[in-house]
Amino acid sequence: MNSIGTPWLWGSFAVIVIAMLAVDLLYQGRKGATTMTFRQAAAWSLIWVTLSLAFNTGFWWYLKGTLGVEVANTQALAFLTGYLIEKALAVDNVFVWLMLFSYFGVPAQYQRRVLVYGVLGAIILRTLMVFGGSWLVTQFQWLLYVFGAFLLFTGLKMAFSKDDGGDLGDKPLVRWLRGHLRMTDTIENERFFLRRNGILYATPLFLVLILVEISDVIFAVDSIPAIFAVTTDPFIVLTSNLFAILGLRAMYFLLAGVAEKFSLLKYGLAITLLINLWVNQRAAR
Repeated sequence: MNSIGTPWLWGSFAVIVIAMLAVDLLYQGRKGATTMTFRQAAAWSLIWVTLSLAFNTGFWWYLKGTLGVEVANTQALAFLTGYLIEKALAVDNVFVWLMLFSYFGVPAQYQRRVLVYGVLGAIILRTLMVFGGSWLVTQFQWLLYVFGAFLLFTGLKMAFSKDDGGDLGDKPLVRWLRGHLRMTDTIENERFFLRRNGILYATPLFLVLILVEISDVIFAVDSIPAIFAVTTDPFIVLTSNLFAILGLRAMYFLLAGVAEKFSLLKYGLAITLLINLWVNQRAAR
């Protein structure tokens, strides 16, 4: 599959992501850092956004020197568009996490552990989905129309769907997981598993982790096709996607206390997605 990404670009991206994840995890893993205050979450969110923009600037500068300013402008704009789409859709994902933590009664001091593994799992799943999608697009060009339809469907669904979460325990998936996991009735500190009388049990915290990962896959089905409607380059799609989700944990703690103020969020996201679809259809003519 064709890509603007060179070994130097891929290597730089990998080093930045691994280094920042290590710093983030070490900072959060220090004694007493079981959660984030609003100020800390705002600071970390700003750090992740600044790092993403700095990467895009460096990416533009590298392409300008190697392939010319026109290519640099086009690819940097594609990165920024993909980043903004994923960042916007990720807000809805955060609100789903809020609902999960509230329903299962997960204390704030234990949410950090779930989100750490949730974001790491999301990185792996998104990477597999991006490369799988890139391969499919190179083999079947007509899939671009399918991705465009996904973009349209996502915008319309967000505009007209009702915010009726219902009883989470009545969801078929939750009932199935509870019926097939040997699970304790209570949360046991930050542990996902424990042994009682030699028998291994999962805790409700592990069930929440599974649901967090499943919710990310569901939202990725919306967001990744949306980015493929902008560009099919796997380097642009993956880097913009991962930079957007790396700050999800900080975004969660930032928005956790102000969720009720975002009742009109879905309408803004729907308009953004539909405008993006219209712009790309015009550009494709």
